Amino acid sequence: MCRTLSAFPTTCLERAKEFKTRLGIFLHKSDLSSDAGNAGKSEGNTKHSKERRNFSEDVLGWRESFDSLLSSKNGVAAFRAFLKTEFSEENLEFWLACEEFKKIRSATKLASRAHRIFEEFICSEAPKEVNIDHETRELTRTNLQAATAACFDVAQGKTRTLMEKDSYPRFLKSPAYQDLAAQASATNASPSSCSSAEPSHT
Repeated sequence: MCRTLSAFPTTCLERAKEFKTRLGIFLHKSDLSSDAGNAGKSEGNTKHSKERRNFSEDVLGWRESFDSLLSSKNGVAAFRAFLKTEFSEENLEFWLACEEFKKIRSATKLASRAHRIFEEFICSEAPKEVNIDHETRELTRTNLQAATAACFDVAQGKTRTLMEKDSYPRFLKSPAYQDLAAQASATNASPSSCSSAEPSHT
């Protein structure tokens, strides 16, 4: 586990650090933390304030449901960074590959891509082998004989369930996400985040 500091000096700890760094990049990119020295016109401030608020709402939305996390580009990137700390990013990569696979319209490309996904994620000793049972692996292998957009549905569903029940709750409890969510909540609660317009005196 990550807690034994001497056990993984250059693996677990560094990956955890990378996760925090990634989330820090999101913070900086979206200007979630308050701007120091508000130089700029009120229109620009209003725009930045709106962007910060939108991003903070996105961050807080990740804890509402796993679907909310997966439907957010930043959420997927943050979750991927977290999964790297657990050495299980292949689950998300497989899920994303299946989502892209379903968009393919050419039958030739579909068959070719299906075999590549199988070799990369499903077959025994695949470079990014996902954790699925033998029955699902064999069902998927059979589906490849007449590849359709649905040939990975069972395997993808099982991988998604595994992430939702196992990795996702740990992601939400991670110190890095907790810090980010706290800053997002503070941004939402800040009066200046709602609007940079002059206060009304009625």
